[in-house]
Amino acid sequence: MSPAARMALQYVLLFAANGVTLPFAGLWFSAQGLSGAEIGVLLAAPMLGRLVTGPALAVWADGFQTRRAPIAILGAVMAAGYAGAGVAGGFAGWAIGWFVGATAAAALIPLSDVLTLRLAARHGFTFSLPRGAGSAAFVLANLGMGALLLRTPVDAVIVASVVAALGIVLVAAVVLPSERVTDGATVRGRERFRGLGRLLADPVFMLAIFAVGAVQAAHAFQYGFSAILWQTQGISAAVTGQLWGFGVVVEIALMWVVEPWRRRAGIGPWSLLVIGCIASILRWSLMAMAPPLWALWPVQALHALTFAATFLAGLQLVERLSPPDGHTAAQTLSSVLSAGILIGLATMVSGPLYDRFGAGGYWAMAVLSALGLCAALMLRTGLRRRGAGAGVPDAGPWPGPQP
Repeated sequence: MSPAARMALQYVLLFAANGVTLPFAGLWFSAQGLSGAEIGVLLAAPMLGRLVTGPALAVWADGFQTRRAPIAILGAVMAAGYAGAGVAGGFAGWAIGWFVGATAAAALIPLSDVLTLRLAARHGFTFSLPRGAGSAAFVLANLGMGALLLRTPVDAVIVASVVAALGIVLVAAVVLPSERVTDGATVRGRERFRGLGRLLADPVFMLAIFAVGAVQAAHAFQYGFSAILWQTQGISAAVTGQLWGFGVVVEIALMWVVEPWRRRAGIGPWSLLVIGCIASILRWSLMAMAPPLWALWPVQALHALTFAATFLAGLQLVERLSPPDGHTAAQTLSSVLSAGILIGLATMVSGPLYDRFGAGGYWAMAVLSALGLCAALMLRTGLRRRGAGAGVPDAGPWPGPQP
């Protein structure tokens, strides 16, 4: 198998698990008798915990000789955590199991991204191609689980997540390339922590990941409560899976068709980020009006901009604004903010918002998206001071923090 195909298989398993847990975890917890506020706490806990677990796992992962070793270990931890949640009884057991499983699953994403970026640079393939395969698996998982839940108990959500995690362990051990973390000696833990500190002290880098993170975090209400809301509107689990799948199909089209064209056309990531911010404000404002089923399809199509466009823009900005030996730390910090702190807070708030306002909770997500747009507009000045311009070219040396 080619390096691109190997990474595509990794993404297929990782995002198949996400395609089950993101739309249907709320349904599983609801079936256990939990309220919206309780579900929000359970889903938010591992996200908020990433303030500590994210940097710690990034430093830990860079202590290995190869990048696939920590991926295999985290896959095993992910399987154990989700299985533990499935067999546990009571709020504490669910909370611990879900925290462990979701923390490991979230940590696998930046580790896989960094490995793919390294291989793409060496072998000449486009990052979005294997990443898009993961999105395709997300769609199939949405559709498959939605159809399966019409015939089986909701515990199928846990079973499918554990099976995908075990598949990650096998692929990491046997299939993934044996890419070394560094060409030289392994960097000591203290030095890796210092690298994190330099990135945290860089205001342009932090503004960039906040702009991306705010728009990504605005998906929190959708992730946690869309399936429950649509169920109250009489929309079946199967159609819920189709709606999620449709949004990701459009996302795949952006990754496989639009993204290569964008890079050839020289359109920079800053412009892509601003487009994603505007689309996010529009999407969540429309969702707050509880549109009928026929209108949900075009609104779901905006997922290509609200998620994929901002993700790709952030990936490129983070790679450009970090030193070559700090890409793992930089991508992890970005993931910690967007898929951790911000979305964790947004998820925790989403529970009470759902209990009180129903679909009206989406208005808060529109406001969060507007904050992301403000940060993106402020970022333009910082990028110009770096001498990179608002577009930020695809290549070039790390300019470092500026006074």
